Amino acid sequence: MISPVVPAPPARFSAQNRSRALQADIIELILDRDLRAGDPLPTENELAQALGIGRNTLREALKVLQALGVVEIRHGFGMFVAPRNFEALTEGLTFRGRLSLRHEGQEATQLVDVRQALEAGLIGEAMDLMTGEHLVEIETTVRRMESAAQRGAIFTALDEQFHHQLFEPLDNELLSNLMSVFWKVYRKIHSELVEDPVLDLAETAALHRRIFEAVRAGDKTLAAARLRCHFDGIRAELKKLRDPA
Repeated sequence: MISPVVPAPPARFSAQNRSRALQADIIELILDRDLRAGDPLPTENELAQALGIGRNTLREALKVLQALGVVEIRHGFGMFVAPRNFEALTEGLTFRGRLSLRHEGQEATQLVDVRQALEAGLIGEAMDLMTGEHLVEIETTVRRMESAAQRGAIFTALDEQFHHQLFEPLDNELLSNLMSVFWKVYRKIHSELVEDPVLDLAETAALHRRIFEAVRAGDKTLAAARLRCHFDGIRAELKKLRDPA
């Protein structure tokens, strides 16, 4: 008697696809119910019943969505639509950028390209909305950077503040969050590439002064060009990874 053919076990990626589909179903449920950031989700029992799945399967999907910043699980309180949180994006981009530094730095270079394009591309629009008050605040930050450079003190927080102030007139929360993400990634990459950043303090402060002067003069083309120059140093360091000679 010929033994029946035993079907091959399902491929591993099938389970992964089912998991992704379940995650998508949970996201659609959140959207369909018009829930907002901070709103409570249905209980585990209600979700499992609505989606037609077991609670263990549901919990695994929720853990992934929590890691992605979609769901927030507060033990003892319940599940909620996660507040605006870019930490998952920051951690992922930082890892990819740092990992690429061990090789040819391609992804790190791409991250620098994106930040450069974002700032140089939007500075003109921001300048259109700038008031005298904005300019005073930006120059105050520049002066604090120059003072710190003279003391030999690193001014990372002031550098970040300067770039946020440039685009504050746009009143774009998403842009502000994205800039924070790219700033954190950029800073981490820069710290791994540059052995002694203290040596660059005076030139860094001077570059920010030149950017500000172009902004104050209303020269959009020059301001964009000087913002692009801001990234020349790290771009040169990344190029060494691709072309060590």
